Amino acid sequence: MSSSLFARLAPPLFVLIWATGFIVARLVAPYAEPLTFLFVRYVLATLVLAGIVMAAGASWPRRWSDWRNCLIAGILLHGFYLGGVFWSVRHGLPAGISALVAGLQPLATGLLAGPLLGERVTPRRWAGIGIGFLGAALVVAPKLGASGIPPVPLAVCVLGMLSITFGTIWQKRTGSTLDLRVNATIQYIGAAAVTLPLMLLTEEGRMDLTLPLIGAMAWAVFGLSIGAIGLLLFLIRQGAVVGVATLLYLVPPVAALMAFALFGETLSPIQLAGMALAALGVAVASRS
Repeated sequence: MSSSLFARLAPPLFVLIWATGFIVARLVAPYAEPLTFLFVRYVLATLVLAGIVMAAGASWPRRWSDWRNCLIAGILLHGFYLGGVFWSVRHGLPAGISALVAGLQPLATGLLAGPLLGERVTPRRWAGIGIGFLGAALVVAPKLGASGIPPVPLAVCVLGMLSITFGTIWQKRTGSTLDLRVNATIQYIGAAAVTLPLMLLTEEGRMDLTLPLIGAMAWAVFGLSIGAIGLLLFLIRQGAVVGVATLLYLVPPVAALMAFALFGETLSPIQLAGMALAALGVAVASRS
């Protein structure tokens, strides 16, 4: 596959694979505690990627600064983000609210990219961000219950959203030229290191080795931790972080379509309109 063709296919592939994360979270909830599942996922992803790195003969970093940058990126992009979202949903935050909070990331990235990276966010891109957020909000709107929102899980989810925002900016700012496989391996070491103490303090380490859990774990390791994150790192390296973040507006519509196909969840006219708006927002924000 040529590099130009891969660059064109990377954004839609990333959105498609990333959206399966919501399906995985739903599948594993009855069988495993969230941080326990994530810790095992990080360890397995580290082992698989380390094997790939050694088989390919890729070079490990020689400078401590490169290790530090990758470890911090892993803690922010994976450890705190996924840990915060999984924990908040497990402790009572409605999935629709968590998706809406995650949808704030492109807005946060747009606000921070200027002062932290020197990226100029054009009026067209701001318009796309606003349209995309409205579309994502409409997709999750029918799932927002009338019950009270627990404040602590909501705060943890917001911190998780800010974590992936800063992680994306950190990854772009450090400008690592390391092999992407090496970069991702070290990131998962950082994610596992920060998740382990939180898991030991708050959970019992329960995992029921059922067929659905094993299948979900396999996809989480190979599809999400290796496939989706590899694409994310590639996109960050190739383009502006605001444009990459805006792609996440397409994740709730794609996840809703997957839930419709796999679990028979209904799609209301409002959600269909939201899908169209989210796609329009990404198109506007991504246009040169």
